[in-house]
Amino acid sequence: MLALDLLAERKIAEALARGELQNLPGEGCPLDLTDDPMVPEELRIAYRILKNAGYIPPEVESLNELRDLERMLDDVPEGEARRQALLRLDLLRARLDARKAYHSGAALRDYRETLVNRLARR
Repeated sequence: MLALDLLAERKIAEALARGELQNLPGEGCPLDLTDDPMVPEELRIAYRILKNAGYIPPEVESLNELRDLERMLDDVPEGEARRQALLRLDLLRARLDARKAYHSGAALRDYRETLVNRLARR
């Protein structure tokens, strides 16, 4: 166990002993970890904590903007405004696809493979 883990565990144990973690909102209730199926499972708890602190992850903001753009696109007449909306829609989709690929580990595997191949050539 890392020193930071030990320190965190000790601080939690001390707070429990002082009763500081009793009667908190949601105590005894199971955590709802299914907030966003687009968020990788290993990041959901961290995102939940950030959400409770008032922080919205960029992926969620992008998904919200994507949804709003898709809804209003039918009302945008042909022309420059529609073209700009379609470009923005394509950009948001590309960003989300890139984040999904990164979180799936594909980008890291590709990077590792490229690095190993380059080092093998030396």
